[in-house]
Amino acid sequence: MKAREADILIHPGLFGGAPGNWYNRWTARLATAETIEQDFSNPDLEMWTANVLAAVHLAKRPVVLIGHSAGALTLVHAARHLADGPVKAAFLVAPPDFENGAASLAGAQNFLPVPRDPLPFPSILVASRDDPYCDVAVAEDWANAWGSLFIDAGNSGHLNDDSGHGPWPEGLMVFARMMSRL
Repeated sequence: MKAREADILIHPGLFGGAPGNWYNRWTARLATAETIEQDFSNPDLEMWTANVLAAVHLAKRPVVLIGHSAGALTLVHAARHLADGPVKAAFLVAPPDFENGAASLAGAQNFLPVPRDPLPFPSILVASRDDPYCDVAVAEDWANAWGSLFIDAGNSGHLNDDSGHGPWPEGLMVFARMMSRL
């Protein structure tokens, strides 16, 4: 599948991210990509999940989900409502561990417990060895539970603009490879 054949729905993490973050750049670059609308300063998992489901329902083509940080966890929480629907895959990046490394972040408790059920569609989870918000072993365990292909991004911080991943061409190549296999 080519990117233009899918509605690519992107879910940033807390506060929506800086304009230079890779997911905001991808939204601007990919013609069929859009950001799922949320109140990113108010991490309300129930509302965020409802907005994900509404965005998927409005899609006109097969859906591919992209989530960063708390956005990745939101997509995982929404996944149980997306079986047998238009979602063809998910690209999950740097989900935070709100029980440990990211426990002090605003709204952390809203995302607990983290689901451990297999996702009802193919997925990739990309995580860094030195993400301050999630130990790589936790991310790899989640990938195994969710049935996601785990990609070790090495020492890459939180895979955001602050860690030098503005355009993140390596991530775009992994995403393109995933799309070509759908």
